[in-house]
Amino acid sequence: MKEKIAVKLIEFVPPTPHPLWKLCLQMGITDVVVKVNPTLTGIPDPWRFESLASIVGRLKEQGLTVVALEGDPFDMSPIKEYGTADESGTARFSSDSRQVALNRYCELLESMNRLGIHLLCYNFMVGTGWARTGVRDGRGGAKATYFSWRETTREQNQNAATQPLLLCSEQVWENYEYFIQSVMPTAERCGIRMGLHPDDPCLPSLGGYARIFGSVEAYDRAYDLYPAPANAVTFCQANFKLMGVDLEQTARHFGQRIAYIHVRDVEGTKEEFTELFHDQGDTDQFALMRAYRDIGLDVPLRGDHVPEMAGDRLLTPEGTAGYFTLGRLFANGYLKALLAVRD
Repeated sequence: MKEKIAVKLIEFVPPTPHPLWKLCLQMGITDVVVKVNPTLTGIPDPWRFESLASIVGRLKEQGLTVVALEGDPFDMSPIKEYGTADESGTARFSSDSRQVALNRYCELLESMNRLGIHLLCYNFMVGTGWARTGVRDGRGGAKATYFSWRETTREQNQNAATQPLLLCSEQVWENYEYFIQSVMPTAERCGIRMGLHPDDPCLPSLGGYARIFGSVEAYDRAYDLYPAPANAVTFCQANFKLMGVDLEQTARHFGQRIAYIHVRDVEGTKEEFTELFHDQGDTDQFALMRAYRDIGLDVPLRGDHVPEMAGDRLLTPEGTAGYFTLGRLFANGYLKALLAVRD
């Protein structure tokens, strides 16, 4: 007898009208995740209930239910980059500005709870978020995103690898601990699980700042700072693969700490990699789906970065590399099949 696992397929959609909204409904996907940063939504102060309700309402009117938020909801520099000095040695952010940002983050959690949104995928990438060098030809000429440390350092700074860091790893850890201790009590009280996304790419540093979430040990250290269900994991498969770990073993290690799953695949190393179609890499996706079932996970899952396919720009001329539309239709069909696992 066919036995479906409990994880549920959702889709990451833009927060403003987009062809993917209607396509989600046609694929049978009604639960979605969005970013609420004002640069994307055009709506200021996303931490306020009225602002967040407006964003959620746009999608609800079209038959889509926002079940999660992703990414930085506003400028997180005063939190993540606290302790950074300018060229004169003056601190760039005051303790007051950090506290204002933390208060806004907690207000966002409160607003999410009022709207019935109980998952927040966040990261603690300082200075630079997820980074790619460009695109290259992939299968059948599809445009695949790639990262090259060698090319990036050459373009940004010939001596980038030898320059002193603006914040070292322990300083970033100090900022992260302050953040977690400040916001997790609110998340726990509101019943919100905050799923920590790995650094992408998971390098020791990028753009002059240390990056601390590039190992399983770092995740365990983060959990020990506030051991509670609210302190959870976004299991982004490709990032953990680039850490050099066994994905099934790592998923079982985290177990119920996993609150959210990103499915994608890559080839290469964390210093030099290319993103692939979901059926293309050497990751045994079927085995991972069975592992999620064995663990007993009941969490959202979505496909992540996809190559740009022929005709994509007819749908979305100004699309973002890794987030064009046709590859996601392909990915969702593939994932729907994977989720219907059999013993």
